[in-house]
Amino acid sequence: MSYSIFQSPVKIIYGKDSITEVGKQAGSYGKKIMVVTGRSSSKKTGALQKVLEGLKKNNLEVLVFDKVESDPSAKTIRKGTEIARAEGIDTIVALGGGSALDAAKGISAMCTNPGDITDYEKNILKNMGLPIIAIPTTAGTGSEISKFTVITDTEKKIKMLIGGEAILPKVAILDPCLTIMMPKNVTAATGMDALTHAIEAYISKASQPMTDIFALKAIELISRNLPKAVLDGENIKARENMLIGQMYAGFAFSNASVALVHAMARPLGAYFDVAHGLANALLLSKVMEFNRPACQERLFQVAIAMGEKVEGLSTREGSLVAIKAINNLFLETGLPKSLKEVGVLKESIRDLAKDAIASGSVLLNPRKPSLEEIIDIYEKIY
Repeated sequence: MSYSIFQSPVKIIYGKDSITEVGKQAGSYGKKIMVVTGRSSSKKTGALQKVLEGLKKNNLEVLVFDKVESDPSAKTIRKGTEIARAEGIDTIVALGGGSALDAAKGISAMCTNPGDITDYEKNILKNMGLPIIAIPTTAGTGSEISKFTVITDTEKKIKMLIGGEAILPKVAILDPCLTIMMPKNVTAATGMDALTHAIEAYISKASQPMTDIFALKAIELISRNLPKAVLDGENIKARENMLIGQMYAGFAFSNASVALVHAMARPLGAYFDVAHGLANALLLSKVMEFNRPACQERLFQVAIAMGEKVEGLSTREGSLVAIKAINNLFLETGLPKSLKEVGVLKESIRDLAKDAIASGSVLLNPRKPSLEEIIDIYEKIY
């Protein structure tokens, strides 16, 4: 088609102490609220308590579903949906990292659509899900403003990408105070996840002028603030910039999609439980190295956004600077540097590659990879 479509939540509330708006916003959509969150982190940080206080001040009936694991499974979605339906829930508050927000979207969708969540990996959700108020406590996924969710089918060992307007949150609340308690490794992994979203959206074949604007600004904010946030978790300005940057990245990839990095990251999570952000971080620079011949001009702009000195350089030289800058930023995070370190078995690489090449994300990659080329990338970081 000759035109583009850009989608985002109805309302975005951001800044320090913006969490105080949760009750008012949730109450505008219903009276029976389900808070979907992880098993412990939001309790430890006090984020859950702040949300519950805000909801109860507005005289809302609240039920907490705190069974969400890392990389939420179809089984968890079924359980949450069963409870939500039985209790007559009409609004969902999603609180946590990407896993909690993904689970909330899955539950929202299945409260209003027939069948099982696994039916919608390749089928469109016909009915709008329950209204979602999304509150991230990490700065990485952009899920609070995206129309996608990733749910793991543990039986088939695949990560299902499910999307559509039906699960786009109604309201996103971004309070940097909720991210201060993030451990260094989580800060690093989620930050690299957001950087991957931005870079892949920018080089995606589905990129458009509006997504380009958000992608480049996201790259600028994330690359210049991630080391600060990792080094000093209480640096509220760095935390705020990371939260805004990952939101911009969410705008970009939710409308322009991701590409080969994500295609290769998903099976790492499905087979070996490698956290999504960490998987992206491990793959990013090597995949960009592979992509570089097909998107040199775009990577030149990535280098500029990252603050690298490229004056007087050719497009080719500037694109090489971008690759080096991406890798240097990854090295600064202190994350594991190889697939072996995170428990991946070398004999599984061919199977991982087969799953990756079957992903729809590969179709939007600027350079079409062969199975052997994907295997080679995995092996380079093994």
